[in-house]
Amino acid sequence: MKKLFTILTFAALIIFVAGRTNAQVYNECRGQNAVYEEVKDTKTGTVKKVQVESDNFGNAAGNQYDLAVDGAFEGETIVVLHLYTQEGFDFSLPQAALKEKGFSVYRWMNAPPSPEELKEALDKACEFWLISSYTQMLTPEHVAVIKDFFDAGHGVYIWGDNDPFYADANLVADALFGGQMLGDYWGDQVVGLKEAKTNSGLVPQHLITTGLQYVYEGITIATIQNNQYLKPLIYNSEGNIVAAYYEQDGKRAILDGGFTRLYISWDAAGTGRYVKNAAAWLVNFERFGEDKSREPKKNG
Repeated sequence: MKKLFTILTFAALIIFVAGRTNAQVYNECRGQNAVYEEVKDTKTGTVKKVQVESDNFGNAAGNQYDLAVDGAFEGETIVVLHLYTQEGFDFSLPQAALKEKGFSVYRWMNAPPSPEELKEALDKACEFWLISSYTQMLTPEHVAVIKDFFDAGHGVYIWGDNDPFYADANLVADALFGGQMLGDYWGDQVVGLKEAKTNSGLVPQHLITTGLQYVYEGITIATIQNNQYLKPLIYNSEGNIVAAYYEQDGKRAILDGGFTRLYISWDAAGTGRYVKNAAAWLVNFERFGEDKSREPKKNG
């Protein structure tokens, strides 16, 4: 009976997402950093492109310049395993931002549930977020549940921070795609777009960086280590990779060494939009929404 419930829940998720189109999920500006709109001169009839109004940090102002339309993911759930909750880190700010796109959040704090409870929750979820602490709390059984979820094509966001706050982040990242973060770098800077002549900033023209020209890097942050499967997403102010993404074989994940962005200086450049964009990308709409029959391929 439990297996049947799992199958039906998974099928319902696919049908729910597949019933929508790109236009219903993503805003027209998807993949653009600086957003321009066409404006017609009422006197001459000339049409020209004008950059939209920016917020105080130089990012396009307004939710219509996020990756996803507000409410696009109504009815979908993100499971969060929140193992580090000190210093007032209550996840209320990210949760409020995610709600704008329709996501609900099911969260465990300080200690993981049993592997069986985790699997039951993930059977009803579209993605999984892990916020690591400084000691390893997950068992091999937990990791196996997360890997099965990931291998089925569901998005995974793995958050760590400065040494030693990446114990479980590295455990899970290694199991999923050989990922690892190390070190302790004091950041506390806003970075712009990564260009050929710069060593820091956001990777331009990615769906996750839609509507972003500037983003806050975090306070104390770890560095994502080079990996053949991971691609850089954010280079910190020292030129090290603070966030990277995985996209292969119909699967998506993000590995991030700066969970301080989720509760410290939240109102600095771009954090809310980045969190919303990341969640929207991890839904993996391109797979479940447009090609629901596609199955993950095995590496090698």
